[in-house]
Amino acid sequence: MSTLFIKNGTVISATGATAMDVLVDGETIVALYVPGSDLASTAEGGADRVIDADGKYVIPGGVDVHTHMELPFGGTFASDTFETGTRAAAWGGTTTIVDFAVQSHGRQVRECLDEWMGKAEGECAIDYGFHLIVGEVNEASLKEMSTLVDEGISSFKLFMAYPGVFYSDDGQVLRAMQNASDSGGLIMMHAENGIAIDVLAEQAVNRGETDPVYHGRVRREELESEATHRAIKLAKVGAAPLYIVHLSASEALEEVARARNAGANVFAETCPQYLYLNLEDHLGAPGFDGAKYVCSTPLRSKHEHHHADLWKGLRTDDLSVVSTDHCPFCFKDQKELGRDDFRAIPNGIGGVEHRLDLIYQGVVQGEIGLARWVELCATTPARMFGLYPRKGVIQPGSDADIVLYDPNATWSISVDNHHMNMDYSAYEGFEVQGKVDTVISRGRVIVENDNYHGSKGDGRYLRRGLCEYLM
Repeated sequence: MSTLFIKNGTVISATGATAMDVLVDGETIVALYVPGSDLASTAEGGADRVIDADGKYVIPGGVDVHTHMELPFGGTFASDTFETGTRAAAWGGTTTIVDFAVQSHGRQVRECLDEWMGKAEGECAIDYGFHLIVGEVNEASLKEMSTLVDEGISSFKLFMAYPGVFYSDDGQVLRAMQNASDSGGLIMMHAENGIAIDVLAEQAVNRGETDPVYHGRVRREELESEATHRAIKLAKVGAAPLYIVHLSASEALEEVARARNAGANVFAETCPQYLYLNLEDHLGAPGFDGAKYVCSTPLRSKHEHHHADLWKGLRTDDLSVVSTDHCPFCFKDQKELGRDDFRAIPNGIGGVEHRLDLIYQGVVQGEIGLARWVELCATTPARMFGLYPRKGVIQPGSDADIVLYDPNATWSISVDNHHMNMDYSAYEGFEVQGKVDTVISRGRVIVENDNYHGSKGDGRYLRRGLCEYLM
């Protein structure tokens, strides 16, 4: 096994920034050294390779715990495969994803899980794990949920939206939460009132309001906050922890903050799109271009305070994680399926490649600090979903998932320079300060000097433990 020595960099952890040299032996971080010390000099002299990180931040590889590679939706599939999507993630400094195995209606959990395992095996460029989407809560699926916790799948996603596809009613949600309370699993919730949304959507189409912007107008923020409130109360009754996915609106955040202030085990994530994009300029773009920005929960109005409130939530820890909800569809032939009816537009935005850069802009703008950047994008996701300290931290004994980040680089995001398998960029023309320079996955350099050195199959499946915040 070869050794790698990273010198002259500033190591950023969830607790601060420190000038440290890092020694990697094989796939593992084995030591941190004070730069210039005798021990550091000895380690550097014995290393097979030395990387000079002068002027760069040395951070743990990003952990994105909400992606959807190859997800079936509306008669098509997310355009990134496990191969293309994880390669794009690597380019953006993410070295671990947790995707979703999907139990569809009428099928057994184990059958569906095996299918999704087969999709990913031998394809991923970086390490990966799975949550389980429980599409049908019944006695069989509840029994499987308990078993899967012991097998390293310790989180389960339910939907209060999409009736007839993924929707679970309150009784089913409660039963799943009671099950999670007993097994130690974590319930992830898509919190929107799907029954009410479908009524509003049908009424809009009947009025001839079929453009993409109406996707956002019918998925009202009140219906996100109502469902968030209801999920929190059901979790209290079921004595279960709760993790709200892709929170987008101020009112929903208020529900989470209120519950956390009362001592509840309630957590939430947001996504870059809810920090930067909006209903009027993006979802309401001229012609059919707004379809590029159709996702659920939807983009919110720029005339309210959602962006500012979400950044505040990231500072106060009422929002604990930034994930991407990466679920890309091409504009041509996929988003165009809903040209005559916004309800038929596949829901999803691609962003797995840009999360670290976009959230780093919060550091540049003074919204968050360096330590919080790392905490949101690597450390807390790893701790929340049973991957810490193997992932999410630079310390002896952890996997050598390391990113060298250049804070002085400037560049512009474009479809012409991204690596995701989609024919547009939701962040086209965004000017970015800071750039991923070098990416190391389990001790192997896979991105360097704007070249990719990895390959499919480099990633390993991760059996996850329990949420560290509940232990």
